[in-house]
Amino acid sequence: MAETSGTTESAPGAGTGPTAGKPGAGPRKSSWKYIGPGIVVAATGVGAGDLVATLIAGSKFGYTLMWAAVIGCLVKISLAEAVGRWHLATGRTLFDGWRTLGGWTTGYFAVYVVVWGFVYGATAMSSSALPIVALFPDGPGLKTWAIITGLIGLVFVWFNQYAVFEKVMTVLIGVMFVVVVYVAIRVAPDAGASFAGLLPVLPDGSLVYTLGLIGGVGGTITMAAYGYWVNAKGWSDSSWMKVMRLDNRAAYITTGIFVVAMLVVGAELLHSSQIALTQGDRGLIDLGKVLEDRFGTATAKLFLVGFFATSFSSLIGVWHGVSLMFADFVQRVRAARAGSVEQGTAGGTAAGGEAVGRHERSVPFRAYLLWLTFPPMTLLWLDEPFGLVIGYGVLGAFFMPFLALTLLWLLNSSRTPREWRNGWLSNGMLGAAGLLFVVLCVQQVRDLPW
Repeated sequence: MAETSGTTESAPGAGTGPTAGKPGAGPRKSSWKYIGPGIVVAATGVGAGDLVATLIAGSKFGYTLMWAAVIGCLVKISLAEAVGRWHLATGRTLFDGWRTLGGWTTGYFAVYVVVWGFVYGATAMSSSALPIVALFPDGPGLKTWAIITGLIGLVFVWFNQYAVFEKVMTVLIGVMFVVVVYVAIRVAPDAGASFAGLLPVLPDGSLVYTLGLIGGVGGTITMAAYGYWVNAKGWSDSSWMKVMRLDNRAAYITTGIFVVAMLVVGAELLHSSQIALTQGDRGLIDLGKVLEDRFGTATAKLFLVGFFATSFSSLIGVWHGVSLMFADFVQRVRAARAGSVEQGTAGGTAAGGEAVGRHERSVPFRAYLLWLTFPPMTLLWLDEPFGLVIGYGVLGAFFMPFLALTLLWLLNSSRTPREWRNGWLSNGMLGAAGLLFVVLCVQQVRDLPW
């Protein structure tokens, strides 16, 4: 996934982006002390719905689909690496790259980001509120807690910039990881069955669950935000390429362990007992009750804390990352209308963290923050309108194929410096990811309540 057609181990200053010729711009070797953006994108991408989907797969098929979780981890590594490589190698943001493919990309993103943000805002707030209600059943109701979590996310992102945001996200993913791995250890995994599950097998009725494990866990619009977080970290040109790749691999290997742990919980705790979970985020409340019956109140409450960390990290991750993308989108559209596009701005790699810092204080960034927070609160009192559900489902289903296939296009063209274009491995992984997401897209659209 890190392989390209040319030099892969660039010295500092290599590449052809606007700042890429500056010697010593990045570190001479990758180091764990630099990692951060990958943790942010992984924490944001793994939500409560992913946990439930993984648990249900484990409860239905035991350890049989373990191999799908491993492949899913490799797919996410290849996608995020491609996003980061585009930003660092070209000095241009991902949206700037999309614009070069034609006006249809601008139209798609404009509709997508408005409709998706409206529905996702309500979903994220409700998901963050569910474990709080379970922890404090005598306190305020779900709607009140949902509004409170949305407002906390708004205030936090509004008044803090990337450095603080990254530290908080690191703490939240640490809580998620420790809690889920602890629960997996408590249920005593079957090591032999776990290793046997690495052999690719498709039991009857498992295709949809398999595709979901490979493509669904940790795969959202926030994968496209990875390049913006890379720039916010101050990684500004191809001299940071090795660091970005280490950061990306560490994050998604962590996610892979996380997914495997949830499969273990589903296989050991639910599969053997034939316990069925409620679909959606409420399935985690069901699991909390199962844990309480099996291991006691303390373990159940600890799991609910991990559930909250999972949901709230996704909330603030989207509030920050997608708002950055929207700010870049607005700046590019304005520049195009003015007749000139300034490469390397709007969070692009030429300006690096300073440009992202300006975006975090910009009107479009804060306007989208408000859009994610206040209009969706109306959906907390209403069943989602039929047309909105359909629009949200269709637009959301198309995003990951859109991301994978446009990255293939961009990274095999003259838009990318030759030494950083795709090689056979990157093309193979992105091509497989694109095909996978097209199949998932068709499945998701078919399953909508037409």
